[in-house]
Formats: sequence, structure tokens, C-alpha cells
Amino acid sequence: MFKLKRLTEKPILMPNEKNDWEKAAVFNAAAIYKDGLVHMFYRASDNSFVLDSDRPEEEHKFVSSIGYAISEDGISFKRFNEPVIVSENEQEAWGTEDPRISEIDGTYYMLYTGFGGKDWNNFRISLAYSKDLKNWHGHRVLIDEPNKDAALLPQKIDNNFVMFHRRMPDLWIGYSEDLKEWKNHKIIMSPIKGTWESKKIGIAAPPIKREDGWLLIYHAVDDNNVYRLGAALLDLNDPSIVIHRQKEPILEPELSWEKEGLIPNVIFSCGAVEIDDKYYVYYGAADKTIGVAAIEKDKVIF
Repeated sequence: MFKLKRLTEKPILMPNEKNDWEKAAVFNAAAIYKDGLVHMFYRASDNSFVLDSDRPEEEHKFVSSIGYAISEDGISFKRFNEPVIVSENEQEAWGTEDPRISEIDGTYYMLYTGFGGKDWNNFRISLAYSKDLKNWHGHRVLIDEPNKDAALLPQKIDNNFVMFHRRMPDLWIGYSEDLKEWKNHKIIMSPIKGTWESKKIGIAAPPIKREDGWLLIYHAVDDNNVYRLGAALLDLNDPSIVIHRQKEPILEPELSWEKEGLIPNVIFSCGAVEIDDKYYVYYGAADKTIGVAAIEKDKVIF
């Protein structure tokens, strides 16, 4: 069994009142390591999450967009003043959320949630792509169904793109030759009743390739709506096969800023990177700030 260790007792990124689009919250960040820099793409909100579920027709109170920050040490980040992904179509009318980035054959693919508002089921997995991590193109829906928590495996399998996604409450896998038509969907992991992952589960960061398999970090929710991170190991050649699944979480809400925020008791990750001999895992805390935790690669033992 292994656990992540926080690299700082304080958030590494907090809301920025100088920029209206990120004044209320920054959280749920994708990350990728390139040319000696950690590139972070984080969800940002312009207002608190105050929506009345009994009156969904009311004008929304917040819009999410995706900001961009870079770091040399993986802890101290310099952010840019403008978001890199904003709402561009009706499906994204109420925001672009929870990005996850994978590099495949020299192209960066960002999967994110496009929230169309009006009701809480109006969310879709959306795609954007880039060659330089700065200019993003595409902005289209991948699967026209209520679905989210999606990421691409950073390698094709049998010439197919591999996508992990969530059809409630399970973690699914699907395949596509062209990123348009998806097939062979199946469940690879489900919640476990009576445990810390009893209510629902979904992917965190895109899986990381190791000699012994794909390291899958995922989030899970219990019956009290506490969000934690867990870990599993997938087969290298067939990532639909779960070789190992750790019984205990690798990170859970413990600090005040992880327990108190816009949504209490939430640890939610969308990105992890490998730097030298460590894995750095970036996570949203209580849907308001961003933290980072890490572990030495040789200590990840199932």
C-alpha cells in the first residue's frame, strides 16, 4: 500500500481577484511535463456555485473557463492573465470544466466537460487539440450523451485511441480510430459498497506508463459525498484489464482548505506528471484551490 505526500501545507494556486474569470475558484487542473516545465491547465470560476436545483431555469450564477500556468519546480506557478479555453458553443454555454491532457504522436489532446446549463444533466465530453499547448482548436463534443470525467490513454492500442470516461456510477473504457466514432465501451471498475468508494468513481489523471503497467489514479466518492483519490494498475497491452486495485485511498481531505470551500471535503485530480524519480499529482481542494502531492516512483507498489 502507498500514499501520496503533500509537497506543501498550503495551496499552490488560489483564486485571483484581479482577473474576473478566476476570482471565485481555481481547481481541477490538468498537467503535462514538457521541456523542463510543468504546464498546468486549471478550471477557473468567475463566481460562487449558487444554483437552485429546484429552479434550474434561473439565470446561472457562474461560468467556468480554463486557465494556464507554468512552473519550473512543479510547485511555484506563473499564471497567464487570460484563459486558454472559454465557452465557444451552446453546449459550453455555462462553462468549460475539468480538463485532462494527453500527448499522442506529437499532438496534445484536451478532454474536458462542456456544461450547457439549464439542468444538471446537460454536460458532455468535449475535445480540443494543440501542437504547442498555447493555441487550442476543435471544441466539439465526442459523445452526445450525459458523460464526463474523461481522458485519453497517452498511447494508441492496436491503432485505436483509448478513452476512459464515466457513465454513472462506473469507470468505462472505449475505443476509436478517428476520435469520432466510439465503440466497444465497457465497464472496467465499479464502486464498492460500504467503502470509501461506495457511491461513484471516475478517472483522475490520464494513466502513466510504467514497466509493470499503466498507473491509473482515480477519484471516488463515498455515501457522505467525501471525494478521495485511489490507485490501480492496468495491463500494458490491454488497459481494460485491471491487474491491481489498492484497497485504501492514496489521498483524502485532511487540511482545512481541503475540507472547507465551495464544496467541502473534496480531493479531485485531473493531472499528474512524472519528473525524474517522482510522480506529482495536482488536485482541486474543496472546489476552490489547487494543491500538489507526490510520491517516489519506486514506492508505488501494489
